[in-house]
Amino acid sequence: MSAILGTVALSYGSVPLYKMICSQTGWGGQPIRVHGGPGSAEQDISARVVPVTTAKRIRVTFNASVSDVLPWKFVPQQREVRVLPGETALAFYTATNRGDKDIIGVATYSVTPAQCAPYFSKIQCFCFEEQRLNAGETVDMPVFFYLDPDLLNDLNMKGVETVTLNYTFFKARYDDNGRFTPPATL
Repeated sequence: MSAILGTVALSYGSVPLYKMICSQTGWGGQPIRVHGGPGSAEQDISARVVPVTTAKRIRVTFNASVSDVLPWKFVPQQREVRVLPGETALAFYTATNRGDKDIIGVATYSVTPAQCAPYFSKIQCFCFEEQRLNAGETVDMPVFFYLDPDLLNDLNMKGVETVTLNYTFFKARYDDNGRFTPPATL
């Protein structure tokens, strides 16, 4: 019995741990998010968001998908933007709950090609946060980001002209009363 409980606890803990490791290292196509305490170099992004005007613009495309059990329509409002390294950009996605009940969804994201993930910095996004949409509701969701200028010094980035931001929305596991429902055990 303790082995089963240990396995369940490990499975619950592994997802947040995996997200944390990927967001810190850029593994698995996870961009490194801008963070840090007051006064830290990470917190002051003003030094990082200076457009490198001598560089070539990079095409950033946007993809959106929804899990099969979530009755939402989720699409990017624009197909692409072209940005200079160090230049901030704002993009929007639109989500519509096509169901007849209020639903909470959670989005995950990745960046391709994978070698670009450490340089794709999100200043603000809706990822990994619960998004509640009422039945029939449509909302716009912003993503504010920049490509870190350090990508220009990375030989693995040589020749990369297009970067894709991928989002997938999943239904959060809540019952009709708003209580979390764990996955069924074996």
